[in-house]
Amino acid sequence: MASSLMKTLIVRSSKLGTTRNLSSVTTQISNHTAKWMQDKSKKSPMELINEVPPIKVHGRIFACEGDSNPALGHPIEFICLDLKEPAVCKYCGLRYVQDHDH
Repeated sequence: MASSLMKTLIVRSSKLGTTRNLSSVTTQISNHTAKWMQDKSKKSPMELINEVPPIKVHGRIFACEGDSNPALGHPIEFICLDLKEPAVCKYCGLRYVQDHDH
């Protein structure tokens, strides 16, 4: 059913003469990324998050929300802290380690 829907949409769009130009989207993405690569006076977001030291937490599992304010955070990610190296949140990049000094 999905393939017949796609065929219908393709046929209709070709009859109307509407085509999408994806080259402009690619150019916009390239320009956006290039600004972080060229301006050496500012740090990239990845460099800034790597400067934050690993956060020590109690327990084996931690729930990262990105921020205490739900409007500024991200979906909850439950992070397992069983490994010796810091576990990284896939959304915000914060690193967590288990605090064994409790």
